[in-house]
Amino acid sequence: MSADIAALVLGCEGTVLSAAERDFFRDANPLGFILFRRNVDSPDQVRALVADLRASVGRHAPILIDQEGGRVARLRGPHWPELPPARAVGDIADLDAAGQAAWLHGRLLAAMLADLGIDVDCAPVADVPVPGAHDVIGDRAFAMDPSRVARLAGAQAAGLLAGGVLPVVKHVPGHGRAFADSHKELPVVHTKRAELEAWDFAPFKELAGLPAAMVAHVVFTDIDPALPASVSSTVIADIIRGHIGFDGLLFSDDLSMQALSGTLGQRTAAVLAAGCDVALHCNGQMVEMLDVAANARALDDAAMRRWTTASALVAAAPPTDINALRAEFDRLLAG
Repeated sequence: MSADIAALVLGCEGTVLSAAERDFFRDANPLGFILFRRNVDSPDQVRALVADLRASVGRHAPILIDQEGGRVARLRGPHWPELPPARAVGDIADLDAAGQAAWLHGRLLAAMLADLGIDVDCAPVADVPVPGAHDVIGDRAFAMDPSRVARLAGAQAAGLLAGGVLPVVKHVPGHGRAFADSHKELPVVHTKRAELEAWDFAPFKELAGLPAAMVAHVVFTDIDPALPASVSSTVIADIIRGHIGFDGLLFSDDLSMQALSGTLGQRTAAVLAAGCDVALHCNGQMVEMLDVAANARALDDAAMRRWTTASALVAAAPPTDINALRAEFDRLLAG
């Protein structure tokens, strides 16, 4: 097995690892793993799977999940509590109360994840929808105002970190203006750069100090008319690293989404060549993962520095009365 850690996060097929998956992960040596509903049955089962995934690479690899609350929640009842989507928090009229609720939302999400050994949450969503945009973002966004989104997304990220879970802000530089679902097709945004900077990019610029982010599969024609952000060196260098000023760990969105073209291997090479630090492949299908792994590279020095900086922020949370936090959250939500 190579000592090099691959610039990959991969999924697995089911609730337990197969022998073939163990062998593949040992040899591919991805940075980490991501869990979905197909991987989740009970708390003890998830803890065992998390331990087995880490054992397959022989280190404390990060375990990611999309647990936003609302419709994007891989962990659900009866074993895990339901939390509302971000918009329910953003709809709290008083901004200070909304900020407190956003922090509690993140802290409650973190308690759920940390209990299972999951240490990275693909949240908060800092996209700002516009009227008529596709509802793939919808109520996953805190609000339709950039300043309010930045304030509440930052508070949620702080709550996650307080609970020992690393936040991954998404979908930089902005998915809220997309009139298509990037899971199914490529969204193309024709808005001029000045307006994008004032609206779509603004929350991410305010949140540029966060440790990790996920890049959208969205074309911004006024910046790069041909390529989605995730495979555009222009968008990543000029907008994400440049205008926005983000220097944290940069994940691609899922390689298997239909917004991207080419083979899975070509997609992997493209996101890494464009400037993503880590390529994300989620569906756990071995035939695709083989192609992905064959076209990945090791984490480069900059990516390793970013990952080391980000992972150092993850620490066990002090003992907390989670029931009391939930009661306070529900009180704020009720107004």
